[in-house]
Amino acid sequence: MKPESLIDPIEPTPAAEAASVAAPRRRGAADNLANRVYAAIKTDIMEFRLLPGDRFTESEVAERLSASRTPVREALYRLQAEHFVEVQFRNGWQVRPFDFDYFEDLYDVRIILELAAVRRLCERVTDAPVPELEALKAIWLVPVGERITDGVIVSGHDENFHSALVAATGNGEMARIHREVTEKIRPIRRLDFTKPYRVDTTYHEHGAILRAIVQRRSDEAQRMLKAHIDESKAEVRKITLHMMHAARRRGEESS
Repeated sequence: MKPESLIDPIEPTPAAEAASVAAPRRRGAADNLANRVYAAIKTDIMEFRLLPGDRFTESEVAERLSASRTPVREALYRLQAEHFVEVQFRNGWQVRPFDFDYFEDLYDVRIILELAAVRRLCERVTDAPVPELEALKAIWLVPVGERITDGVIVSGHDENFHSALVAATGNGEMARIHREVTEKIRPIRRLDFTKPYRVDTTYHEHGAILRAIVQRRSDEAQRMLKAHIDESKAEVRKITLHMMHAARRRGEESS
């Protein structure tokens, strides 16, 4: 018998070689499908097609999205970890019921991160233009006649305004945490922009905050920013199921 180191290697058969190549492809395809299912369900939640408390089963999702239950289950467990849905014992899944305290906690985290970001931006040692701030000025510091009036579009710009302030600090971890918080409160912020006065108010407040940051008036910028976020936080308690159903109807009518 040959020593172990001299044993002839087993030549893989063509079928084995094909299987070894196909396996990663299958895993990649399955992961890609799970990602698509995840994105589709999250979009349904963000766009109010699925409301807090709505129940559904894996089979219903699989049929609607033309997917097997395995990627659907993977997507739902991922959404559960992110606090968007929760599993009901022997009763399928449901969109996480609206929790006022949870959302107010998220707003508190936002305030801490954004005030720290404003303080850093005002205390920066260089006078070189900050690209993120320059981009924000082009959106928010415009004549009244050039302002965007579509609440849905302004809602997106509003989210970007706050995210850009944090990103402008260059602290990647602050930006990552802020993105995660922002994603969780996105539906609430969209509801906020269904009110007619909200667009003009946002332009006014963002413009004032931005001018204070550019002029390095740190205390004033932080005070205005906190008041701005506190106002949105206070609106959380005013959200009703009727408002969510109305938002869902508007989405259905526009699609």
